[in-house]
Amino acid sequence: MKRSPQPHPTDRLATLFAVFFGAFLGLSLLKFGNPCILEYLVVSPSTVYEWLLNSWPVTLGYGLLAGFALLGFLVRSRQAHLSPGLLVPALIWLAWQFISAAGSVNAGLTNATLEHFTACLACFFIGGYVLSRAKPELFLAGLAAGLMTVILVGWQQHFGGLAETRKYFFLYIYPQMRTVPPELLKKMSSDRIFSTLFYPNTLASVLLLLLPASLATMWLQRARFTAGARALLVGLLGLGGLGCLYWSKSKGGWLLMLILGLVALLRMRFAQRTKIILVGAILVVGLAGFAWRFAGYFQKGATSAVARGDYWHAAVATALANPVLGTGPGTFAIPYAKIKKPGSEMARLVHNDYLQQASDSGLVGGAAYLVFVAGSLWVGWRRLAPQGDWLKFSVWLGLLGWSLQGFVEFGLYIPAVAWPGFALMGWLLASGNGVDNRAANA
Repeated sequence: MKRSPQPHPTDRLATLFAVFFGAFLGLSLLKFGNPCILEYLVVSPSTVYEWLLNSWPVTLGYGLLAGFALLGFLVRSRQAHLSPGLLVPALIWLAWQFISAAGSVNAGLTNATLEHFTACLACFFIGGYVLSRAKPELFLAGLAAGLMTVILVGWQQHFGGLAETRKYFFLYIYPQMRTVPPELLKKMSSDRIFSTLFYPNTLASVLLLLLPASLATMWLQRARFTAGARALLVGLLGLGGLGCLYWSKSKGGWLLMLILGLVALLRMRFAQRTKIILVGAILVVGLAGFAWRFAGYFQKGATSAVARGDYWHAAVATALANPVLGTGPGTFAIPYAKIKKPGSEMARLVHNDYLQQASDSGLVGGAAYLVFVAGSLWVGWRRLAPQGDWLKFSVWLGLLGWSLQGFVEFGLYIPAVAWPGFALMGWLLASGNGVDNRAANA
């Protein structure tokens, strides 16, 4: 009898690496959900209870990620490759962040941002050169488990947990705080759920990025579950995620999830006439629901949209005033405090990743990041098969949602969003080139 070839030791290590790195990314959803520039507000846990329930200092994440990067270098694929057309703008982007740091208006904010951006690119390379060696469900399972925990916490918050958290905060934490960031006070005073993330729109970011891939991963477990069981699990996860999105009251998240659903629908195999009818019906129902859900918001003057307009205007003005090096990574709040209108809200981040790159690191840094993200989406789309391979398509779809939300949010600055996003982007680009991807297609 012919024996099947035994896996090479490095293949076994790559498999174990994918499992544990996926678990690490899933853990990041639960413990590293704050913006990197607000790291100084995170207190290190001191009891078992705090370790289980509280956020962790992101420095712990950097330490774990450094260990993964070292091991990943040892088990990396020597055949997989990432397109130089995408590597060049990615490396220019990161290098320019360090160059612009020389003239930063706040070294503390810039150093915190540089550490995080370096971690992001490390995740990108790990996704491209290590995760592409293993079956994708090995690391996507960890992300799906983390997402399911986020959803469960979100439901718990909606059904009473948020009220208890608010009561505890104002009784025991708020009186002891010397300074209270406006973002934190606004979050704790609202009935919008945020689960384990920084605030409700960050929860929407995670759902946009990971829900499509998590649903596809669950549906493709044919060897473990019957069709009926898979349909039930997919339905529960989908409804749970959409429920969290609804209770987060994220306007952009609602519209973008609608767009992702339409893109997925257009890719399915059925008659063109049927597609047109379904797309039209979903648009009507989705937009009508959006108008009904947020009618009060628009009656009040769409205050958050107006505030974002102020941030974006200030970011453009700052970029034009400092076109070469910007004001330093992570420092938007410094120039904004000087030029904002007297009645405008204070903000630490632009709520637009692309404009913040231009404001913080100049036009070169902003352009490099935009080219990197847009180019990755374009190359990833071109490498998808016309039909089939729903797992890769679902990853691409999540990355599309995350990238589009970057025009109205700051997911780039939150490890829980950016680290999985960069890792998935690297995996998608490397696994789509047909090189060293035997395990993924087995």
